[in-house]
Amino acid sequence: MTEYTVEFVGTGETITCSDTETILSRCLEEGIAQEYSCRVGMCLACSAEILEGEVTQPAARGLTEEEAENYALTCMARPQSDLKLDRGKYPPSIESDLEAEGSSAGAAADD
Repeated sequence: MTEYTVEFVGTGETITCSDTETILSRCLEEGIAQEYSCRVGMCLACSAEILEGEVTQPAARGLTEEEAENYALTCMARPQSDLKLDRGKYPPSIESDLEAEGSSAGAAADD
């Protein structure tokens, strides 16, 4: 078991997380308010952009292969190196879905 430092940029929060535990489980143990919902890698609520470092997250089914290179689902992600994460950042696929919902809601309101 290897321990890594996980830094959340912009918050001043840092945790130590082993390569055998998920980042979310460690956050919860440390009392860090990390957003989450399903805890099975599907909903993307716990998404964070990987600014530095690497994770393994084989069960992160909510991400495409390409997105998994740049984003971590903290409920599934286990560190493979020291990390810098930007919490609350969503992959492009979810961002475009959110924008589409916003524009269709606005269009409905204009009717």
